Amino acid sequence: MPAHEIITVTADSSDDPLARERAHLFASRAALRAMREDIENLDIKDVTANWVNAVVLTAQIEDRIKALADLSHTPLFFGRLDYLHTVGAEDAEGTPGENFYIGRRHVHDADGDPMVIDWRAPVSQPFYRASKKDPQDVGLRRRFGYTSGELTAYEDEHLSDPSDADDPLTSKLLQAEIERPRVGPMRDIVATIQPEQDEIVRSGLAGSVCVQGGPGTGKTAVGLHRVAYLLYAHRERLARTGTLVIGPNKSFLHYIEQVLPALGELEVKQATVDDLVTSGEGAGIEILGTDETSAASVLKGDARMAEVLRRAVRSHVTLPEEGLVVVRGSRRWRVAVYELEELVRELLDRDIRYGAAREALPQRISHQVLVRMEQAGEAPDDRVQDAVARNPAVKAAVKAIWPPVDPAKLVLRLLSDAEFLAAHAEGVLSEEEQAAVLWTKPARSVRSVKWSSADAVLIDEARDLVARTHSLGHVVLDEAQDLSPMQYRAVGRRCSTGSATVLGDLAQGTTPWATGSWAEALGHLGKPDAVVEELTAGFRVPRDVIAYASRLLPYMSPGLAPVSSVRESPGAMSVTRVAQGADLDAAVVAACEEALRHEGSIGLIAADARIPVLAGALGAAGHVPLSPGEETTASSRLTLVPASLAKGLEYDYVVLDEPAAIVAGEPDERTGLRRLYVALTRAVSGLSVRHAEELPEALTT
Repeated sequence: MPAHEIITVTADSSDDPLARERAHLFASRAALRAMREDIENLDIKDVTANWVNAVVLTAQIEDRIKALADLSHTPLFFGRLDYLHTVGAEDAEGTPGENFYIGRRHVHDADGDPMVIDWRAPVSQPFYRASKKDPQDVGLRRRFGYTSGELTAYEDEHLSDPSDADDPLTSKLLQAEIERPRVGPMRDIVATIQPEQDEIVRSGLAGSVCVQGGPGTGKTAVGLHRVAYLLYAHRERLARTGTLVIGPNKSFLHYIEQVLPALGELEVKQATVDDLVTSGEGAGIEILGTDETSAASVLKGDARMAEVLRRAVRSHVTLPEEGLVVVRGSRRWRVAVYELEELVRELLDRDIRYGAAREALPQRISHQVLVRMEQAGEAPDDRVQDAVARNPAVKAAVKAIWPPVDPAKLVLRLLSDAEFLAAHAEGVLSEEEQAAVLWTKPARSVRSVKWSSADAVLIDEARDLVARTHSLGHVVLDEAQDLSPMQYRAVGRRCSTGSATVLGDLAQGTTPWATGSWAEALGHLGKPDAVVEELTAGFRVPRDVIAYASRLLPYMSPGLAPVSSVRESPGAMSVTRVAQGADLDAAVVAACEEALRHEGSIGLIAADARIPVLAGALGAAGHVPLSPGEETTASSRLTLVPASLAKGLEYDYVVLDEPAAIVAGEPDERTGLRRLYVALTRAVSGLSVRHAEELPEALTT
């Protein structure tokens, strides 16, 4: 019997096995509909004591109804496992000969018996990891093929068959699913998760994981599916602590935003680093400007700025110069200056957050007064201590010794007052570096500042020095290679008591402060013990395309292993130089029109400076291109993508305009080659390169 046996059905087929599978799909959809109707028909009047409970329960019910939605074009189940024996003596979920249908969410019938098992359940794990060498008690693994949501084929893999144990044959249905044209936002990969990916997805909540993966290795999908798995395995805990997905820009977040809802997870928030540092209680700033030079951005993102800020915050503390007298009734209680100084030094030595120490100081002073009272024969209680802490003399002393600090005003002063910066950057930043971060035209007030992204991160650091940042249970950080050390610190504060999944590719670092190594990055994140996993098998980029792009690796990221594409189809690829005197814009438009003859999405990627010109050329030819993040439709499948926004996106066919212009658009050649590497590897089915200038030397060797 062959290792992979595929049965396909046509409209008039009467094949009994496929008819039974279709019947199970029909019954499962009916069961899911019944589950949803049961929730919709709940009467909350009898179970809510007040309107607050009613509002909370109504919101929970609405979320549950959304989670149980039956998406017509999304298969309810995609696989089946036939076990040889009982699944487990302890849980006894199965019996000899029983099978389990594996899908995106759990579905049960009216009696509570499972009709579809959630892909995250332990019993589903062998669907991704079982093999002939290690069948994990699975006799048969069946994959299903769908067309527009209708079950049209299935493929069997007999894992208990001892013959061809080393058969490397790839599943045809799995291959077809991987190579299916991309239209619209990113979709889940729950039906195609590979064993090495599944190990990362199911890793525990307690530990942090860093995934190094080249283009098309599925690292983003792995990170999103890990969130879905953790929510399944630790739902109550993460419901309390929260989860967050951090992406590089809004276009990227829009592209991935439907993956988790398709898996039934609606509570995961998404944000960029800029969103993190400008939102939330106490933020109150907007990013409206940019740094004057890239050198300023690099220095502001340097981890040394954390020490400069720490010194600047602590500089507001002034040791007392005189004692304190507290009047209560007819009695006066004195706290000597040396006692106040001891209290202040103790708090400074403990190195707790500025705001927490400021709140502790009046209580420490009050305690000294209560000791005097007890020595005088009085018996004060906690109410007396609180009253003394609120005494005007105590409050005035605290304000003079430990005044409040406004993080934004502090950063404003650091970046505009050379003397203040020099006082706190001595031995940390050189004079030249201090001059680089200072504004040439200082703003008069916080409200008049046009803060840059790097400025906002500094304010966030200062805010955390004053009051602890709230920590989430789990954070996914994608395209992490582009973060500065200070941005890593900002993200790390959001998961200081939780865990993180860090996703990235060192070869795709395109910022001046791009990460040099994961060990360094994880240290700044506060997760130095995170496990680093590497994905090298590519499932998205055709082998010819990834081989062409990999020519750049020795020039920009020596030492990184190139991605090895597992796709059977090599992909369509052409590199064409436009003849001297010919119209490059017209050649690019023609390449787009050629790509539009194929099914799927089309991305025209070009240097940012070329975007207006190409938009005009496309418009003159009757095409109205989409912008990154806009959803493609049947009538509009062409997206015009600036190279700076291409990271993380994918298109069936990519037309790449003038590689030399993409390289020249960056501050240095290495960053330019990395930007080009990103642009070249956005293609899923085919790549067409059109250029008038000479190609970068790395591509011609």
